[in-house]
Amino acid sequence: MKKFKFVDLFAGCGGLEDGFLQTGYYECVSSVEWLKPQVETLRHRLKTKWNYDDADNKVLHFDIQREEELFSGWDDSEFGISKGLDYLVKKSDGIDLIMGGPPCQAYSVAGRVRDENGMKDDYRNYLFEHYLSVVDRYKPKLFIFENVPGILSATPKEISIIDTIKEEFSKHGYLISSDLKKYGVINAADYGVPQNRKRVIIFGVRKDLCGDAAIEVVDDFYKIILPKYKTDKRYTVEDAIGDLPVIYPIWDEKHRKQRKSYNFDETVNWHKPRYHSLRDMEIFQLLAKDIETGKNKYIEAKELTKLYAKKVGSNSPIHRYHVLRKNQPGTTILAHLYKDGNRFIHYDSKQARTITPREAARIQSFDDDFEFLGSQGNVYQMIGNAVPPKLAYAIGMAVNDILDKIENEGS
Repeated sequence: MKKFKFVDLFAGCGGLEDGFLQTGYYECVSSVEWLKPQVETLRHRLKTKWNYDDADNKVLHFDIQREEELFSGWDDSEFGISKGLDYLVKKSDGIDLIMGGPPCQAYSVAGRVRDENGMKDDYRNYLFEHYLSVVDRYKPKLFIFENVPGILSATPKEISIIDTIKEEFSKHGYLISSDLKKYGVINAADYGVPQNRKRVIIFGVRKDLCGDAAIEVVDDFYKIILPKYKTDKRYTVEDAIGDLPVIYPIWDEKHRKQRKSYNFDETVNWHKPRYHSLRDMEIFQLLAKDIETGKNKYIEAKELTKLYAKKVGSNSPIHRYHVLRKNQPGTTILAHLYKDGNRFIHYDSKQARTITPREAARIQSFDDDFEFLGSQGNVYQMIGNAVPPKLAYAIGMAVNDILDKIENEGS
C-alpha cells in the first residue's frame, strides 16, 4: 500500500505525527524541532514504536528560523550535523503533506493579558512565515496548521494575524477556509480525547490540484469528512486515569526524607508525583473533599482567591486552584503545567496531589507505551504542548480521505 509522505514542523515530542502514523496511511520523511528533550523523545518513539532505523537523521534538531541552513544542511556546535531538509525530501521523491503549528504563546489570550504589550512584540507571532517558507519550497498537496483559538483574534502591529496567514498562503497557491471562526475551532473531546481542548485546525489545499473545486474540498473537510471521525462517547478524567495505581501522601514530616512527599511504585512509566509541601497537600485534600462531599464551597473563583490569600499569605488577581472533575472531560492540559500544577488537582482527596506526567499524558490521549525522555519538568512541558494523538488520528483519517480522492481523480 502506498503511504502518503509528510514533514512535521514544530514537531515537539510528536503527538500530531503519532496520531497520523497510527492510521497506517502515512510515512514520516522528516520532523523539525529545536528543543532537545522533545527531539530525543520523538526519535525514541519513531525507533521503538514505528521502526524507523534512521530516526536520528529524520528528526532534525534545529532552529527553523535559520532557513538557509535548514534546507541545505548545517554543522553547528549546538545542533550537530545534518544534510538538511532538501536532502531528505529529495531522497523521498517529494512529499504530500506538511503538518505542525508554531508555538502558541504569542497567540494565546492568557499570554496577551499577562504581557504588557499584549505579545505584539513577540517574535513568535511570525514563526508561521517559516512554516510558509517550507510549504512554498516543497509544494505539498495539503497542509495542516494547528494552533490555539487565540490566533483568530491576535493582532500584532494592529494587523489580524489570521488574515495575514490567509493572504500569504493564497499568494503561494494555497486555499484555506474563509470562515475559520465558524469551522476551524475543533474540540478534542469530540474525538475521543478525555479533555476539553479547543484548537484551531487550518486545513489548506494546493489550488492547482483542484481548480474551482478547491473551495468545496476545504468546506467538505470541516463539514463532512472530519466530523465522520467523531466518537459517540465523551470520555472523562476517570475513564482516562481511574485505573492507575493510587499514590498515597506522606503526612509525617519526619518521614518526608529526600523531598519525598508520597509513597508510590512507578509501575507505569512516569506515574510519578511531583514534590508538594504539607501546606499544599492540605489545600489539595480540602478542595477535592469539598467536591466529593457535595459542599462545593470552593468551586467559585472568589472563594478560591480568598483561600489562596489565607493559606499562602498573598493576593492573586486570578484563582490558583482547580480540581479535575472525575465525571467530565478534563480542562485543557497546558505546557505551563511544568511550572505550576495547581490547576490540575487529582479528584481523589485521599491522594492530595496534582496529576503525574502519565496522568497528564493519558488526558492528552497518549498511549502508555509512549516513553517521554527528559526531566519531569521537560516531560510536563512537552505533554502540555502536544497535539492529542487521538485528535491527530481523526485528522489523519480525514486527510487520507481527501488525498485518496485527489489521487484517484488525477489518475
